Amino acid sequence: MSFWDNFWNVIWVIFWSFAFISYLFALFAVVADLFRDRKLNGWWKALWIIFLIFVPFLTVLVYLIARGRGMAERSAKEQKQVQDATDSYIKQVAGASPADEIAKAKALLDAGTITQAEYDSLKAKILA
Repeated sequence: MSFWDNFWNVIWVIFWSFAFISYLFALFAVVADLFRDRKLNGWWKALWIIFLIFVPFLTVLVYLIARGRGMAERSAKEQKQVQDATDSYIKQVAGASPADEIAKAKALLDAGTITQAEYDSLKAKILA
């Protein structure tokens, strides 16, 4: 066997490996979308799953063609919900704004709890 025969066999294996992994990504995306779709009733979901089991490649292709736009919309909607939840959590954990922190330090200064130097130090830290 020559070098070029081996070379093209390696290229062929890489190509089919890429195609198979791409198919698996599409398959998992379709299954995830089926369960994410609230408008599709259970019987239709079951029918899609049955077709995915018995005729997987053709079913994934038909699903992507027939429901691809809705699939993208549902995915974008879910990503937006996750981003909103993350932003909400960060705001909750982060605490008050710098203006609120300065107001609290000013209240401590007015109450005599801290000195003017301590207030200035706190204000500098908050604004930094």
